Amino acid sequence: MQNRILVYGYGNPGRQDDGLGPALVERLEGERLPGVATDSNYQLQIEDAVAVAESGTVIFVDATVSGDGPFTFTEIEPSGEITFTTHTISPGSILALCHELYSKEVRAYVLAIRGYGWEFVEKLTPEAEKNLEEAYRFLVEKISDIMNMSETVTLN
Repeated sequence: MQNRILVYGYGNPGRQDDGLGPALVERLEGERLPGVATDSNYQLQIEDAVAVAESGTVIFVDATVSGDGPFTFTEIEPSGEITFTTHTISPGSILALCHELYSKEVRAYVLAIRGYGWEFVEKLTPEAEKNLEEAYRFLVEKISDIMNMSETVTLN
């Protein structure tokens, strides 16, 4: 499915704003947007390369501890080396695995939403809730733009 977009949120919902990625994905699932698949987990894993390789575009969604605005949206490339530990693997490494294992190049972005609290509490801070709302509205519009861009490329 070349036009399929995968939105993958990761983070720990039991640690306040670290759960911003899964919270955005949960909200997006309610939209049931055609051509959009969603997934979430506590962290990225090597096995995620399979789902990413089956997509035309992937948007990784995570919390960030820094930043001036409510969120950042950045296009990323495969990392130069595939690195991981038992606790984490980067989005760039997932892309490198897609290329190495499946000969698939996927357009990818990271949506990093600004968080403020990291305590063991299963609730976002009010500031992070506001940032989530802004990031969500942005993402829905961005998904529409990506889908329209894909249709234009397919029609030409």
